[in-house]
Amino acid sequence: MGPALKRSANNLPRGRLRRYRPRLDTGQRAARRRSLKQDALNVPNLLTFGRIGIIPLVLWLIGRGSPRDCLWAAIVYALAALTDLVDGWLARRMNIVSILGKFLDPLADKLLVMATLIWMVPMGRIAGWAVVLLLAREISITGLRSIASSEGVVIAASEGGKSKTALQMVGILCLIIGYPYHISLGFIDLGWVDLVPVGRALVYISLVFSVTSAVSYIGLFAEAVEAKQKRRSLP
Repeated sequence: MGPALKRSANNLPRGRLRRYRPRLDTGQRAARRRSLKQDALNVPNLLTFGRIGIIPLVLWLIGRGSPRDCLWAAIVYALAALTDLVDGWLARRMNIVSILGKFLDPLADKLLVMATLIWMVPMGRIAGWAVVLLLAREISITGLRSIASSEGVVIAASEGGKSKTALQMVGILCLIIGYPYHISLGFIDLGWVDLVPVGRALVYISLVFSVTSAVSYIGLFAEAVEAKQKRRSLP
């Protein structure tokens, strides 16, 4: 350690240790800005930005409340949800994996789902307690995944988590439509079906999968961390 660095370290108050971070020169900072800009402007991430940007339109259409507006809201919501599949496929096809994309993609999904559910609580289409449970689950598992990632542990999506997502998707679409419709499935005539109770039931069923998959994630995380600590303790 050189004399200047020693003097700098000695001048720090006791109990406070600062990590030395080398300063980036102008060229390095410009390269980092270019990299972030390129990440933001690739096609999969643009689709993700579009999914986030379309949320106000979905909420506005739901808030208008007419059957026609709610039907359009469901169509827009379904298209936004489909972009999640498209941007993932494009990212794999184009071999584009970015840190920004890893952050934005799950964030966009959760914003779309939670904003829509919260918006429909005052309309009486979904109970507030169910939305609170779903929101608490999503925040908890997102935090758990972040901790696991920082520890080098990858938690794959479980079958329960996938079932939860599918049930939520169909249930939310039914809640958004929000009005009775005459439904006929080929030779089976179901008559006039009120889609709000149907959507509500599907979301409630998804709560069961939400809780069970959350318990599964916690168990997998604990096992992975324990296995990692055992490997570290080996000579």
